[in-house]
Amino acid sequence: MSENVTATLPLKRWQGDRGTYHLVTVTGDAAEAIAMHARLHRLEFGKQRGFGSVKVIARIGATEWKTSVFPMNIEEMSKQTKNWTLLVSKKVMRAEDLAECDPVALELDLL
Repeated sequence: MSENVTATLPLKRWQGDRGTYHLVTVTGDAAEAIAMHARLHRLEFGKQRGFGSVKVIARIGATEWKTSVFPMNIEEMSKQTKNWTLLVSKKVMRAEDLAECDPVALELDLL
């Protein structure tokens, strides 16, 4: 069973020790759907994937690739919410003519 999640989110730039990365932070209802998928996977298989990640097939425009989204916890007024991070490669950015802060129409098939 594969669940589909769609969202339009800004492309962000993050500078790390090993270079610059571009990513999309999935929030809101889309993030809740991913979190529920991760919980169901953990119940079915008795363990979570590495770093709590969820395998996906990601689509931006005509470009599709198999990857994972990673959880990112944020504390908000004593309520913990879970957002998810998707890294976007330079290859995808070139193919779809994306730049930092561009809105990205993202489609994820949760595996």
